[in-house]
Amino acid sequence: MSRILIIEDESANRSNLQEILERNGHSTNIATSIQHAIDDYPLPSFELIVTDLRLPGQPGTDIIKLAQGVPVLVMTNYASLRSAVDAMKMGAVDYIAKPFDEADILQIVSSILAKQSPEPNDAPLESDSSKQSLYGRCQAMRRVFKLMEKVAPTEATVLIQGETGTGKELAARSLHQLSRRSSREYVCVNCAAIPESLIESELFGHEKGAFTGAVSARNGLIEAADGGTLFLDEIGELPLEAQARLLRVLQEGEIRRVGSTQSRKVDVRLIAATHRNLKALARTGQFREDLFYRLNVIQLKLPPLRDRGNDIVGLTDTLLTKISAKLGNPKAQITEDALKAIRSYNWPGNVRELENAIERGAILCDDNIITADLLDIDSEVDDINIPQGLITPSAAQTQPSSHRTLSIEGYFQQFVLENQNQMSETALAQKLGISRKSLWEKRHKLGIPRKKSS
Repeated sequence: MSRILIIEDESANRSNLQEILERNGHSTNIATSIQHAIDDYPLPSFELIVTDLRLPGQPGTDIIKLAQGVPVLVMTNYASLRSAVDAMKMGAVDYIAKPFDEADILQIVSSILAKQSPEPNDAPLESDSSKQSLYGRCQAMRRVFKLMEKVAPTEATVLIQGETGTGKELAARSLHQLSRRSSREYVCVNCAAIPESLIESELFGHEKGAFTGAVSARNGLIEAADGGTLFLDEIGELPLEAQARLLRVLQEGEIRRVGSTQSRKVDVRLIAATHRNLKALARTGQFREDLFYRLNVIQLKLPPLRDRGNDIVGLTDTLLTKISAKLGNPKAQITEDALKAIRSYNWPGNVRELENAIERGAILCDDNIITADLLDIDSEVDDINIPQGLITPSAAQTQPSSHRTLSIEGYFQQFVLENQNQMSETALAQKLGISRKSLWEKRHKLGIPRKKSS
């Protein structure tokens, strides 16, 4: 059953079309104007919008840009070649003149909906044996899947780009599972989670006595991935010294452990991910330009959740099934208000934030029904917890009394800017009581530049 929105200001025409569509198995909602439609309904939740061309306030074609990819069928009493061409140029999928026969409107609607149905090869890609899936039915995700299917069997380096929470690690696992190396090791490394002082040793290994505490020789993570796939998440956080060593791995297929004079051959397929603009970082000297071009052989861009239209409905159902199974509970039901809140929210944390909200609702719900308030998505609450004593007295004293309730984000920004020249990223994160990755994400969110590596 497809959901169709009818925008028509004439009650007789509106009721007639609604009756025709519902009698033939479709679910409908109605609006009398464009403003009515956008005020009362999350437009991406519909499979089709049928609108009159002439409406009070503004023309029906204005809904095309607001529909976020939902197909729009335009109908009018004022049929003319000119208005039909104009509507199609603006993005309408089809055009029908009133009055129309029931058979004609049903045939057009069926044809439009058939084109929207997912193709067989657009099924979610399973990422590994745990059956986690990279889900997508929208056009942007279909393009991602097609590119992944072409690239996965090759040995090409892949750079995955996308905002936090869009599924970059799932995409990397899927590429590995679809590759010829699927039976070999898959090693995942979060470059933002390893202290700067240890990252070279962790990646490339070290010899006994290479530094204080190196009581024995140790293989690095790149050697552990020999013959398989190495996934470097948040590669934009890799220090410049480690970038130079990684470039040698890509160019020569060999590594040299810290403290060693001998090189070792390795055979790894590299997949990297970032939500940062590496090209811009290369221009400012924060990322090696030669490494960027080595990484950027194939670029895979994952769209943010807010740009994926009706995918959010399918994702909600998929995640709810997964979470209910994990909790050992029957699958919960989501109220219409909760679904409306999910559709209308911007989801800055993307799929990861959606999953957290659904899990919270599934845990807290009564009678196995998730309501909008349980999702807790009406307001964004900053998650920085400033430890007691972090803010220096001078910082507080310089603020007028009316401004001493500086926001937590303001304290964070002030502390980082005042201390980043004297403290490493690891030390800053420890002082703030967060991980290096969280520190980096907050920098990105607040636009705080990171000091250049020497």
